[in-house]
Amino acid sequence: MTTNAPSTLVMAGTGKTGRRLVQTLRAAGRHARAASRSGEVRFDWSRRDTWRPALAGASAVYLLAPEDPALATDFVTQAVDSGVGRIVALSGRGIDRVGDFSPGMVAAEEAVRKSGIEWTIIRPNNFSQNFSEDLFRQPLLDGRLALPMGATPEPFVDAQDVADVAATLLTSPGHHEQVYDLSGPRALTFDAAVATIARVSGRSIRYVELTPEEYHAELLAEGYPAETATALNALFAGMRAGHLAEPTGGVRRVLGRDPLDFDTYAARAAAAGAWS
Repeated sequence: MTTNAPSTLVMAGTGKTGRRLVQTLRAAGRHARAASRSGEVRFDWSRRDTWRPALAGASAVYLLAPEDPALATDFVTQAVDSGVGRIVALSGRGIDRVGDFSPGMVAAEEAVRKSGIEWTIIRPNNFSQNFSEDLFRQPLLDGRLALPMGATPEPFVDAQDVADVAATLLTSPGHHEQVYDLSGPRALTFDAAVATIARVSGRSIRYVELTPEEYHAELLAEGYPAETATALNALFAGMRAGHLAEPTGGVRRVLGRDPLDFDTYAARAAAAGAWS
């Protein structure tokens, strides 16, 4: 690879999908740069002076939306002005029905649609890796995951499948003005997901059903800001309504293969020590 080769700027290049995307692109011989506040390419949403240097030489961008809607619009404008010709925006499944959860994602979708360049939007379900790398991991280690989800199932999607889809969209033609919903191959309840993790990890873990009010109170007690607690409750309200429950064919449409099943994810994560 050479420094003047077509380059992909990967936002949140150290995050769940970003770091996997960088690895996937590089394994395919593509020039990819990981952008974050502490990554190899310095980028900070709150520091606009970091935007243009990060975009320099980029022909494509994997966009992870900021919380502030105005920043997403301004960044896309600057990306186009810098010569970016393609953007793949990571959004969230159901964002068109539960958009109050993330106004930044809504704004990012609108900005890329109006950008005048090639764009694709991916809307994944909750990542399987939320259980092993993010919000749900510590509660599982503590032996209790408590959520206001009810019996509505969720077809959790593997972060590597999302990264593989993004890599294809960033490097292949034929996906302009497309929106892909990405999910795993089957839906399962949070109770069933926790039972699977307990089995493969050999740990005693239980799932507890909370009311939205109880969940909000627990989040506040754990130190989460009130606005975060409200936003998470809005997300779970949309999930309980069944907006995300049906598996989709998005991964197969792009990659020509089935997405990874949750049982396989859980077994691999346990073997790697995720819940040890």
